[in-house]
Amino acid sequence: MTQRRDHLDALATALLVACCLFWGFQQVLVKATLPEVPPVLQAAIRFMGATALLWGWCHHRGVALFERDGTLGAGLLAGLLFGAEFVCIYVGLQHTTASRLTLFLYTSPFWVAVLLPLFVPTERMRAVQWLGLALAFAAVAFALQDGLYANGATGAIGLGDGLALASGALWALTTVVIRATRLASISPEKLLYYQVTMSAVLLPFVSAALGEVWQFNVSAFAWGSLIIQTVAGAFASYLVWMWLLRHYPATRLGSFVFLTPVFAMVFGALWLGETVSTHTLAALVAVAAGIMLVNKKA
Repeated sequence: MTQRRDHLDALATALLVACCLFWGFQQVLVKATLPEVPPVLQAAIRFMGATALLWGWCHHRGVALFERDGTLGAGLLAGLLFGAEFVCIYVGLQHTTASRLTLFLYTSPFWVAVLLPLFVPTERMRAVQWLGLALAFAAVAFALQDGLYANGATGAIGLGDGLALASGALWALTTVVIRATRLASISPEKLLYYQVTMSAVLLPFVSAALGEVWQFNVSAFAWGSLIIQTVAGAFASYLVWMWLLRHYPATRLGSFVFLTPVFAMVFGALWLGETVSTHTLAALVAVAAGIMLVNKKA
């Protein structure tokens, strides 16, 4: 498929749900691996691995990565924004709870809905779609409510919350740069290569600056976790996401990301024994309803 679609079809919906399901699982997988490998180092390893995998994939399929096509400036900007997003996430986690960071991070679809139509008028949303976004966001906030004030956190916006908001804005700006420049017309592989390569370069320095301990004498579980995060996460699922951005409206795609934190809570309960309440199940239903409203045809 080469043409752009103005709505999400069954293929896009299935791919989005699969990606969000895996991203929710990956959040739990990262948490389970923390006793052996610190978080920024995990991210650095998976992006370095994804860079190598993507290069091999492109070499095998004959996808050109280094031809001059006028996208270098926009590609480097998208890669810098992508890497900076993860810096804000991991530094932010040092200063706020995971629940608060998750909530502020998932303001990203609102940033996309506000900013992207300024450059791509076809991405403008109707009132019912804004209602759907608000419903999905409220559902995530409802599901996370027990953790929003955990560990003495208050309602005030602190450094960690500010960094979380910045990460959501950076995520949105990455999408805007992709859709509003020549990046929208290049292959998903090259689009992803800009981003994983920049992150692979940036994140090891961030890990060292945060004082993370680098040691690789870890268990088979930790190595398996890093392999899954690299192959299925930073390579396969992000490549699918880039393909979706290439062919479908970004504002419609963004509504699905609200499924990720809810899936993460479900996997946390199933694997780590974390508490899952009726809040989580109700949130899942409400997020689904919000997604339906965002993708409702005129």
